[in-house]
Amino acid sequence: MTNSAITRGFTLIEVMLAMAVFAIAGLALLSAASNNARNMGYLEDKMFANWVAANQLVTVNLTQTWPPKNNAKGEVELAGRQWFWHQKVIKTTDKDMRAIVMEVRLDEEGKLPLTSLTTYVSKVEQ
Repeated sequence: MTNSAITRGFTLIEVMLAMAVFAIAGLALLSAASNNARNMGYLEDKMFANWVAANQLVTVNLTQTWPPKNNAKGEVELAGRQWFWHQKVIKTTDKDMRAIVMEVRLDEEGKLPLTSLTTYVSKVEQ
């Protein structure tokens, strides 16, 4: 038999290089999956917080009373969790309108809200 008839296999360096490439690709895939799972939880919290804020703003609009320029706080349960809302009534340049900002947090003393929605109400003529 001649040398040309002998089949050659992969060298140790080629095998180690292939393993390194697959290991790096596996780590990148694992990192992407982890980030995706973390973001899904955040988006779920943000969605529920938006629902809480929207519900509170609808409640304010349904009362049909002129909102005082004070800050109200409260909590509500949604999806088996407690949500803390903070209502800020802000005077506008029009004396017959006020802005209402509704902020929602997961914990009562949280610095940054998960969401913040704003609506405007006008004075009801009687």
